[in-house]
Amino acid sequence: MSDERLKPKDQNRLEGIDLARFVALVGMVIVNFNVVMIEPEAGKTFSSQIAESFQGRAAATFVVLAGVGLGLGTKRHAWNQTLKVTLKRATFLLVVGLLNSLIFEADIIHYYAFYFLFGVLFLRAPGWLLALSIVGLITSFVGMVLFFDYDTGWNWQTYTYHDFWTLKGFVRNLFFNGWHPVIPWLAFLLFGILLSRLNLGSRSVQLKLLIGGTAAFALISIGSSWLMKTVGTMDAEAAILFTTAPVPPMPLYMLAGSSVACAVIGLCLLLETSLKKAHLLNIFTAAGRQTLTLYIAHIIIGMGTLDALGMLGTQTAQASLQAALVFCILATIYAVIWMRFFKHGPLELLMRKVAG
Repeated sequence: MSDERLKPKDQNRLEGIDLARFVALVGMVIVNFNVVMIEPEAGKTFSSQIAESFQGRAAATFVVLAGVGLGLGTKRHAWNQTLKVTLKRATFLLVVGLLNSLIFEADIIHYYAFYFLFGVLFLRAPGWLLALSIVGLITSFVGMVLFFDYDTGWNWQTYTYHDFWTLKGFVRNLFFNGWHPVIPWLAFLLFGILLSRLNLGSRSVQLKLLIGGTAAFALISIGSSWLMKTVGTMDAEAAILFTTAPVPPMPLYMLAGSSVACAVIGLCLLLETSLKKAHLLNIFTAAGRQTLTLYIAHIIIGMGTLDALGMLGTQTAQASLQAALVFCILATIYAVIWMRFFKHGPLELLMRKVAG
């Protein structure tokens, strides 16, 4: 690492957070490659179960980490400055995300724009208001599902949203039944802001996040399985209220996603010192610091290459997992080389130039 990148403002950086971003990125690549590569009728295999274990949880961890980053950034800068910069970055992310949506309909970047747009308003909110807002978002979604048709706009056979590019369809997708709707997904960002107020550099806090997150996820998973089986025998439609699947994002999914995020963040922070001593940390954090660039790259370059090779929709889950891991390895190598010359990834540099 060059001296230029070890500026005073970075010396207290929690590099375990960058490591957690890398883990979340790998999870999202595995999930997305699995979605676009495997045959529609592919059976359950060990490889497909690996992809399913990341589904919805890697993305949730990403959003929680965005909240942590937003909260930590506020500690270093005046709130007015943070507000101004965040609004500009939200606009940048909206443009990038909408352009990406033309290629990949399950884009998450344009949702991020609105998470930040609303989330920045909560940066000075007391903890109780953040917690109340999280509960409100989660319960509001349940009410919306009960009163509105969740399937509106969707073709579940092709996973396409027919009126996404209309005002009505876009708003419905954005706030209610898209892949990562603001209600309730904004709760993940607010939860990350809450986590940023903890002493994340403390080993005891890190252990509590790891142990508490793991235990909570296990209990939620067991409880969800029992409730779905019990309620399902009486009312199959009501059982969906207790799912931990990401679509639709019901309360137990939101709790499970938050629990996984806590466990990942706690583990990565705990591993930070050991990996640094082994001179391995920079290998992963280089990619973790340019996840926007690599997220777009895995769609344009990764999926573009797969399409050119005729590998979309025709492969096994094992082939999809192998392709995802190859991409992640190549992306990590690229990131390490890039970071020898630049402090931020290409898209991150562009965003900073545009938004500050």
